[in-house]
Amino acid sequence: MEGIALEVILLHPEYQSILDDADHYLDKDYLPEIGSTNPFLHMSMHIAVKEQLSIDQPIGIRDQFNRLLNKIGNEHDTVHQNIECLAEMLWQAQRNQSAPDATVYLNCLEKRERKLGMTEK
Repeated sequence: MEGIALEVILLHPEYQSILDDADHYLDKDYLPEIGSTNPFLHMSMHIAVKEQLSIDQPIGIRDQFNRLLNKIGNEHDTVHQNIECLAEMLWQAQRNQSAPDATVYLNCLEKRERKLGMTEK
C-alpha cells in the first residue's frame, strides 16, 4: 500500500507543498464549483483505482482499464478517466441513498471508450 501511495504522490508534484504541511490543509474546504480539487481525495481515488485493478474488482475493471489505456496511451490519464467514473458512481449512490452500483462505474467507462473510438477516426 505504501508503494502505491508513493507512486501516486510522485505523479502529483503539484501537491508536494500541501503534503509537506498537511495539517494546515486538512480543514480546508475544496469546492469543485470554484475549480478546487481536494488533493487528499484525489490521491485517495488514485489509490482506490490501483487497488481495484490489482484485484479486478469490480469484475471486468482491469479489462476495461486496459481497453481505455490502449486508446488513451497514457496510464495516468487513463487512471483519471477511472477516477471520474468512480466518482460518478459514488455520487449517484449518495444521491439515491443506495449502495454503489458497479454497473454505473463500468458503463461510464464503456461510454468513454466508445467516445474515444469515435474521435480517433
